[in-house]
Amino acid sequence: MTSRATQKCIFISGAGRGIGRSTAEKFLARGYTVGVFDISGDEKWAEHHRNAIVGNLDVTDPGQWEAALDQFVRETGRLDVLINNAGILYGTSFEDGSFEQDSTLVDVNVKGVLFGSRAALPHLKTSKGQLVNICSASAIYGTPDMATYSATKFAVRGITEALEVEWEPFGIDVKAVWPLYVATGMLDDVRTDGTDRMGIRLTAEKVADEVVACVDHTQGRITKVHFPAGLQAKALYYASSVGAPFLNRFINAKLTTKRKIRL
Repeated sequence: MTSRATQKCIFISGAGRGIGRSTAEKFLARGYTVGVFDISGDEKWAEHHRNAIVGNLDVTDPGQWEAALDQFVRETGRLDVLINNAGILYGTSFEDGSFEQDSTLVDVNVKGVLFGSRAALPHLKTSKGQLVNICSASAIYGTPDMATYSATKFAVRGITEALEVEWEPFGIDVKAVWPLYVATGMLDDVRTDGTDRMGIRLTAEKVADEVVACVDHTQGRITKVHFPAGLQAKALYYASSVGAPFLNRFINAKLTTKRKIRL
């Protein structure tokens, strides 16, 4: 164990680019020690930073999760926050997708979160730390042309809500950040009715700001679990909490498809 960690020690999966990289950069700028891990090789952007611990991680491999987190804790002395950020998507009608695409999304977006959370648990119990999962506004209501992606984010929502209650006795705070469409490489080749109608307005930096606010948030008398990112996601999330189910369906359909939808 080294003495390099003087502030929070934060591990981020999928930190090579996009939301993960922007989040890592913001925490590094604060002087935090940040684990910058990715499968792509893009994580090497952080190798020059003295507070970064850089490594390769396939989030679908439990052994790699355990090894990466053990390495991080050996070098820092603790794990204060795990941010399950790694994720992928495909945007097309379900009919035009494939078994292989469905399987890959479930492996990365669901198993990756489960495996990371399980591997981090003993470290977070020691630090009484935080688990932050990057969810999506597509977990508010199923999103046409992103059915499998939306399903995986509903799973992330369920994991977050279950573990928030289950891990509270350990002193672990579990939360999720919910962006809508974000202008990152993940959407470069994606065009759906939803992206056309609502636009891709969020930047990775704006979502990273919400992740930082989520980590900084101190729970009050009423527990806050979900943190929508951006005005659109906030409006949809809070509207869904008070709207009737049929109305939520209608609003979501009107925003995400050009098809004629009955009320």
